[in-house]
Amino acid sequence: MSDTHHSQSGPRGFETTAIHAGNTADPVTGAVVPPIYQVSTYKQDGVGGLRGGYEYSRSANPTRTALEENLAALEGGRRGLAFASGLAAEDCLLRTLLSPGDHVVIPNDAYGGTFRLFAKVVSRWGVEWSVADTSDVDSVRAALTPKTKVVWVETPSNPLLGITDIAAVAQVAREAGARLVVDNTFASPYLQQPLALGADVVVHSMTKYMGGHSDVVGGALVVGDDALGDDLAFHQNAMGAVAGPFDSWLVLRGIKTLPVRMDRHSENATRVADMLTRHPRVTKVLYPGLPEHPGHEIAAKQMKAFGGMISFQVEGGEEAAVEVCNRAQLFTLGESLGGVESLIEHPGRMTHASVAGSALEVPADLVRLSVGIESADDLLADLKQALEGK
Repeated sequence: MSDTHHSQSGPRGFETTAIHAGNTADPVTGAVVPPIYQVSTYKQDGVGGLRGGYEYSRSANPTRTALEENLAALEGGRRGLAFASGLAAEDCLLRTLLSPGDHVVIPNDAYGGTFRLFAKVVSRWGVEWSVADTSDVDSVRAALTPKTKVVWVETPSNPLLGITDIAAVAQVAREAGARLVVDNTFASPYLQQPLALGADVVVHSMTKYMGGHSDVVGGALVVGDDALGDDLAFHQNAMGAVAGPFDSWLVLRGIKTLPVRMDRHSENATRVADMLTRHPRVTKVLYPGLPEHPGHEIAAKQMKAFGGMISFQVEGGEEAAVEVCNRAQLFTLGESLGGVESLIEHPGRMTHASVAGSALEVPADLVRLSVGIESADDLLADLKQALEGK
């Protein structure tokens, strides 16, 4: 995976791109970060005479434009689009790509909100879907039908940290005439760039690592094809679930420190995973950085590092897992992920309750961690007391 991005002045490192792409100095004041254009409409110089192409902030806003240019640069794409939430981005994408009668392959380990969107919303439009183990290329191939228009992948997946070979699945999808969509939320563009591996669309919940501070909700799409980008932009404006200017500004601010945060998230998670593998109360640890993880070699090939998300199973079943979550002190009990502070949750009762009883149901004894950037020693001590009840 390339760690550089090309600009008119030549290739730039990811860290430079994260700070500078889309972030031009304000021409009026010289402000070094884009202002928050908290504005709904814009003065026209005569009927249809738009300044910079701005007429109404649902259609375009300068702060959102800065973020969208930054997103495209980070993912190595042609067009980035920012939305009010990750699910708003997914909804726009599906309504752009699909028509009644079309078929989608979704992973057997997907975010509960994504599953709910397919099972309870998209299916009402006459769109069919089926489940596949996307870590197994043959499973994906077997799930394809002549009506398949989209193959949906999360890697690493939520919450079981499954790994999909993006390049291999991209080839299978391409041969079937389907588009490959990759949810890159767990990895972030710093650790993984799906478009370079053959994906057609990248999805982000910017609420997570992109924002990074648990203070904003947002979503994004990035594509490498201009025509698809134009089509998505039409639907983004027509449907209206856009990122507001202040939210866009918060995500832009968060992205500036994305590389240094992801390095620390990955370092801390590696230490936590190592401790958990040796703890007598832990029966299984799911982290792609562990050599015994079934997707470790593929993750090492397509990721810069292994990220800050870990799931593990505990002896004693569901009640024991819930007790661990309740006893944690430094790890905050809460949904979401990707912030600088560490979070702990019980997926079966919290983030993935919507998949109960389906093919995506998660183990009842599963605990999910979003490992933050605190002192690793403090995080290890807190998990040990939560596991041991001391």
